Amino acid sequence: MKVVVIGALGKVARQLVPLLVDGGTGPAVDVVGAVRKPEQVDRVADLGADPVLLDVEHASTDEIAAALAGADAVVWSAGAGGGSPERTYAVDRDAAIRSMDAAASAGVRRYVMVSWVGSTPEHGVPETAGFFAYADAKLAADDHLRTTDLDWTILGPGTLTDEPPTGRIAVLPETGAVPAGTDTSVPRADVAQVVAATLREPATVGRFVRFSSGGTPIPAALRNLD
Repeated sequence: MKVVVIGALGKVARQLVPLLVDGGTGPAVDVVGAVRKPEQVDRVADLGADPVLLDVEHASTDEIAAALAGADAVVWSAGAGGGSPERTYAVDRDAAIRSMDAAASAGVRRYVMVSWVGSTPEHGVPETAGFFAYADAKLAADDHLRTTDLDWTILGPGTLTDEPPTGRIAVLPETGAVPAGTDTSVPRADVAQVVAATLREPATVGRFVRFSSGGTPIPAALRNLD
């Protein structure tokens, strides 16, 4: 399997790439790590991936498709990282949508989107909040992905932490708002494990998998989605 990870130096992707390359959660795969700056190339290579320069914010659909050529799957783990609403929409919505269209154009059927637990119409983020642009952009991208013919999975981890991995999660309801007071925290290292396992689990295709830390081993949780 060959997987292109877009946003390969993000906090989750930095842990995902070695998992895939080393086969820590299954058979080793070939990984292409897409980054936007030349000075990031060596860091991607140090993780064990083949680096490719791809500024998704400004790249056309055809340019993204060229970077995906020959891949079996693509993982979107990129983001604007806050800042202006304009750039948030440009990356988290518009570039993400172009990458989906590019995957279809390049014949890459498997697409895994790293989103967030609140990516539903009931996310409850007010338009006056600084976080609204992100919530709105991610929902638009996720909804576009659902309309495609790709073998897609949308992953919705809760509040990300830097705690050590547990290898276990709790799957939350796929629709509706997360009940107030629910602890949705999950280590980034576990999110990386979920992404890696998702790529190998057919039961996740066509699903929005929202999750937090929990007591079920990750492979079993994904295999037994309700």
